[in-house]
Amino acid sequence: MAQKVIMDCDPGHDDALAILLAAKHLDLLGITTVGGNQSLEKVTKNALKILELGDITQIPVYKGHEKPSVQAICHAPECHGESGLEGAELPEPSIHLQSGHAVDFIIDTAMSIDDVTLIATAPLTNIAAAIHREPRITGRVREIILMGGSVTSGNWTAAAEYNIWADPEAAHVVFSSKIPKRMVGLNLTRQAPATRERIDRIRNLGNKTGRTMADLITWFSNACYLLDGHPAVFLYDPCAVAWLIQPDLVRSQLLHVAIELKGEYTRGMTVCDYRCLIGPDSAVDISDEVSSVHQGKEPNVNVGFRLNTDGFFDLLITTLKMYP
Repeated sequence: MAQKVIMDCDPGHDDALAILLAAKHLDLLGITTVGGNQSLEKVTKNALKILELGDITQIPVYKGHEKPSVQAICHAPECHGESGLEGAELPEPSIHLQSGHAVDFIIDTAMSIDDVTLIATAPLTNIAAAIHREPRITGRVREIILMGGSVTSGNWTAAAEYNIWADPEAAHVVFSSKIPKRMVGLNLTRQAPATRERIDRIRNLGNKTGRTMADLITWFSNACYLLDGHPAVFLYDPCAVAWLIQPDLVRSQLLHVAIELKGEYTRGMTVCDYRCLIGPDSAVDISDEVSSVHQGKEPNVNVGFRLNTDGFFDLLITTLKMYP
């Protein structure tokens, strides 16, 4: 049977792809939204629009927190536009938002259904709030697989990736919890570039969803090119979902990961202790041989290092072809 999941997200171009990927391969019990790439109102509407586009309107959507508890919210319109999903005409949703709060939905689902996995592709505000409110979910949730952080450099700052930087206190709660965790950081997602050839494969699928997603990815790529100069945008969030669907797409290593909360230049950094790795490029790669002795604290996160890029895009494109 398909793995039961809740997706906590802030759509977002790459979140949209992640939703479509999850809905066809996993038992997507619900989508929860959080302020991040754009305002809470905008990303929530975007989630509803993507469900409408894919004709998967049976999936419930719950609105969560609009901002972190400590620092001010900072959106990313330079990456995702004023709507959060610029680049294509999306259908107005015929479905309605659920009346409950995202945090309540996460808690109620985790406490009533065994082995629920949380997929987090946004700031971790909702999930941390759920852990605070009902600590027993740490013994109920099967795992958290999140897109966030990096073993190497950041993207929002030199040291920090956006999802972690946006609410590092929440990230600290999640990373410190006893829930098993998988981290899909920038060091992995930068191995998933949406080249022109790959976008053309999506556009030429012959369905409306493929054409729409190709338009969205093209806009996303152009926006990010103006910011960082990369010729192809990286598809961050779908990597987390793909790892859950097809585990052999990612090579990983158990490491201890801590969240930096106080550094003037490093706030929001995922401090990864990779001293246990052997090899000349262990900081950015993973060697074939790994030491059995861990220095420092015990590992708390399964960190992705290598992505089977061709396999990832084959899975993504094959899935998009399933839609109308």
